[in-house]
Amino acid sequence: MKKILFIILSVCALFTACKIDEPDKDLKRLVFDPGDLKFISTSLNTKKETSSALYGNREALISLPGENNQLQNGSVIKLVTWKYHDNPQYIGGTITGELLSIETIQTDHNGNVSYQIKNASENQNININKNKEERIQYIMSYKPVKRP
Repeated sequence: MKKILFIILSVCALFTACKIDEPDKDLKRLVFDPGDLKFISTSLNTKKETSSALYGNREALISLPGENNQLQNGSVIKLVTWKYHDNPQYIGGTITGELLSIETIQTDHNGNVSYQIKNASENQNININKNKEERIQYIMSYKPVKRP
């Protein structure tokens, strides 16, 4: 009788000890669809715990490796930034979490450059005039990833 009681208690302890913790179940994970844009480059900011991916069309891909940092007419570039966090399935790994912002740079056929940033968490456009030129120069400093 003691053996049966011991086995039953052991099985009960085993099932209650296997609680699956889901630390990110409250996070909303949004997926960015680049459409016709191609992946260009990526970056990590370990201080802010963010990761970014740069996407662009063919004209932008041709413009970025250049030394003069000027976009060709008709270029479209999007810098997508996510908050990242630890991957619960792999120790030491990280995965993207919530979508923070999408920055878009476009040039029309006359060479006029426009900049727009959209904050995904608030679903509204943010008007940033003072840092506009700095952000354009920062995004233009990305170099395309070399593929074998």
